[in-house]
Amino acid sequence: MTNLDYSDLAQLSLSGELIDRSTAKGILNATDVVLLEQLAAAYKVRHHYWSNRVRLHFLLNAQSGLCPEDCNYCSQSKISTAEIEKYPLIAQSKIVSAADRAASLQAGTFCMAISGRSPSESVFNSVLEAFQAVKSKHDLKICACLGLLSEAQTQRLAKAGVDRVNHNLNTSENHHENICSTHTFRDRVATIKNVQKAGITTCSGGILGMNESDEDIIDLAYSLRELDVTSVPINFLIPIAGTPLADINQLNPRRCLRILNLFRFILPKQEIRIAGGREVHLRSLQVMGLYPANSIFVGDYLTTVGQSASNDLAMIRDAGFVLENPDGSILETENTQNLNVEFKQSELSRDSV
Repeated sequence: MTNLDYSDLAQLSLSGELIDRSTAKGILNATDVVLLEQLAAAYKVRHHYWSNRVRLHFLLNAQSGLCPEDCNYCSQSKISTAEIEKYPLIAQSKIVSAADRAASLQAGTFCMAISGRSPSESVFNSVLEAFQAVKSKHDLKICACLGLLSEAQTQRLAKAGVDRVNHNLNTSENHHENICSTHTFRDRVATIKNVQKAGITTCSGGILGMNESDEDIIDLAYSLRELDVTSVPINFLIPIAGTPLADINQLNPRRCLRILNLFRFILPKQEIRIAGGREVHLRSLQVMGLYPANSIFVGDYLTTVGQSASNDLAMIRDAGFVLENPDGSILETENTQNLNVEFKQSELSRDSV
């Protein structure tokens, strides 16, 4: 499968036809010689739907650790001995302060995550109140990452004005039991469907580099397409000391780019976001990831530190990409110099939220 015609593959993807499994394997196992050709084809698909725009998302970990689940990749799980901060839901004022920073960074979406299997009633009520406080102050889209959710809970999120809910499939159904035993792949699918029933857009992706096979990567992409999710975060495993996957190191920058290309070909119209692990695994090739992907997180991740926001802006600008305003319009070029100052000022206060 080294003789793929990537121009034809781009046209196939744009036509809406699903690429077959053999072709998908060919993408993942292509030689470095054709990597630029593969990226160019993926960019053709990306550009058709997203032009050269880049969306920024800001992530807040509002409740950390103390999780009863046994996800092998997670530093917050009950089986993790990782040295991380552990704290209950932070005060509403701190959540609003984090939203202030997201707005200052021109992030279109404020993503808030809490640890745990599913929120208790008291935590859920506090989360709803915090979201309403953010909405009353900022024109930000809100994405909630709250664990497993019932249909009743997603209906309440919709009434509170939540725009999107994140709940990752993480891996293929076949590989899931190797990663987690305290909930099933079908549990995750059920949450996504509950979100869709409530009329909220869906954010769901995966974590790559967890000893999965090429078949698992392809199955994950197929599952996300079948569910017709709106936004797809692609995380690359950050091996964290104290977790069962601490010694796993399957990725290199070129492998990550092929994975991103594959997801763009299978999910041509979706927002594809390079999420956790971008700096660790793409390294000096981070900007190349923006040819298949159209979105990144700005700032830090759940329990790991991200690249500085000013470096992200420089990377985007130097490659000829443009930022989106929170409403999806293009941020005018003449405003980016002022934005660079805002980014640097925000970095000085990044530890205050």
